[in-house]
Amino acid sequence: MINRNEILETINMVKNEHFDVRTITMGISLLDCIRPTVKETADAVYDKICYRAKNLVSTGEDLATEYGVPIVNKRISVTPASLVSASFAGHETVIAKALDRAAKTTGVDFLGGYTALVHKGMTNSEKSFISSIPEVLATTEKLCSSVNVGSTRSGINMDAVRLMGEVIKQTADKTADKDGFGCAKLVVFCNAVEDNPFMAGAFHGVGEGECVINVGVSGPGVVHHALKAIPDADLITVAETVKKTAFKITRVGELIATVAAKRLGATQGIVDLSLAPTPVMGDSVGHILEEMGISTVGGHGTTAALALLNDAVKKGGTMASSRVGGLSGAFIPVSEDIGMIDAADSGVLTLSKLEAMTAVCSVGIDMVAVPGNTSASTISAIIADEAAIGMVNSKTTAVRIIPVPGKKEGEYVEFGGLLGRAPIMSVKNTDSSKFVLRGGIIPAPIHGNKN
Repeated sequence: MINRNEILETINMVKNEHFDVRTITMGISLLDCIRPTVKETADAVYDKICYRAKNLVSTGEDLATEYGVPIVNKRISVTPASLVSASFAGHETVIAKALDRAAKTTGVDFLGGYTALVHKGMTNSEKSFISSIPEVLATTEKLCSSVNVGSTRSGINMDAVRLMGEVIKQTADKTADKDGFGCAKLVVFCNAVEDNPFMAGAFHGVGEGECVINVGVSGPGVVHHALKAIPDADLITVAETVKKTAFKITRVGELIATVAAKRLGATQGIVDLSLAPTPVMGDSVGHILEEMGISTVGGHGTTAALALLNDAVKKGGTMASSRVGGLSGAFIPVSEDIGMIDAADSGVLTLSKLEAMTAVCSVGIDMVAVPGNTSASTISAIIADEAAIGMVNSKTTAVRIIPVPGKKEGEYVEFGGLLGRAPIMSVKNTDSSKFVLRGGIIPAPIHGNKN
């Protein structure tokens, strides 16, 4: 039972500590939408999404009103579109436009799943699909894309890594009038998960059911506020405080997930208890780390503090839900976190330090803006480094990087809303093209060969 004090605590978290349910994401299987022609398939995709998600936005709004907890985003994820479009190589944009149109009709914020899973190899249709991504992201509004290039079991597909460096550059160029905004809707994964409710990397895995509700909760401000109350506590007490706070946050997400799934006639999926920041003051993962005692996030000790935070969030949240999944931990997207923005602007938080931090956090190099003249091979090398961290550590890592056309180190790019603003960060002036162009597979680590 939820008692009176817990209710009052939740009200205070919402009112004063920026607590919210970040997203209700409906996962929809499109495997039964494949038809003899691309037009028939696109029509079936559009019709199914609109039917399944017709009440998603209104249900989210009703729940927010009834429970007094903001539900910021209502989203859809779908079966990796490369599977749906496999018979229609060269015509993938027809499917993409149907997905984007369905997102607009249902009124959701984003639709994820323009996705390819190529961690072990690429079929001809998948190569065609990946080559369509720049044009698709430049000509759609709400569609998000992701590509999985590696896993602990299969290794890293360096041919896909090379291709994705080129795709990111092309996407930036095709959306140059919006400072390369298309790249903000594109994620490159290692060990991608099938039930992630967060964009831009959400897709509905082939191991998922027909229609599933996954919920992402977020509360950096709540955790920060809790730590401010114990300024001199030892680190065990810090960890316990984070665990208890994550438990409270996740219980709210569990409630929303249960009710939403019932009302929408869907299967209840997971609660992703990631701490997802926003550019608003008081809602920063970076400031949590500074509250622990790091003068500026990115300084020495940051990785250790982040490891403590991430572990405590997972432990606390896991006890509050029987269906924890997604990414679950602490996000460090630079442009979306005011503490990260300030630290990067001061030069303390560098790309190299971010890479080290990704070994212990939820995802990876996220919403990082770099100079527009950064080469495709350098971007591929950054992806390879992140994928190696994920592969060896059996965790999800990702890269969402924006080479901003015409911008140089020290300048800023403004994306607005939850995507925030980002300083253009320095990239090492080295050449990794020979390594990237070797191609082939980086073999899986020996501990990945488990059965």
